[in-house]
Amino acid sequence: MRPKHMTTTKSSTTKSVKDDNLFAIAEASGKQFLFRVNTYYDLDRINAKEKDKITLSNVLLIKNKKEVTIGQPYIKNATIDLEVMSHKRDKKIIVYKMRPKKKTRRKMGHRQELTRVMVKSINIGKETSKVVSKKDSSKSSPNPKQKDS
Repeated sequence: MRPKHMTTTKSSTTKSVKDDNLFAIAEASGKQFLFRVNTYYDLDRINAKEKDKITLSNVLLIKNKKEVTIGQPYIKNATIDLEVMSHKRDKKIIVYKMRPKKKTRRKMGHRQELTRVMVKSINIGKETSKVVSKKDSSKSSPNPKQKDS
């Protein structure tokens, strides 16, 4: 069973076979989401206007066909480009507090402010990693002031 505070996602009608294998897990609104291209998501309210472009840089994982890249904790030079579609409010949640035998009852409602965003692209930076080889420690002493006896 899905908790009420979770949001649902739907894919748009245009979908290519190439994009089905590509997804990313990133942090947004204090939570982790699995993002796919051409899919919209409801995030907590973002201070942006409609049709604005947003870039998420806190990417934790990217899967591209057969290759999986995991960040420690984030992947360098990886971004997710989003476009703000609309601002809306979630379904109403009723909060009812009652203390038995005390004649205390309190009923409150809450509607979460949401921003609907569409994932436009998932970008992976082309950074080449260099491996630095360690020099032989027996050839040079670690402290140059130290004399051999």
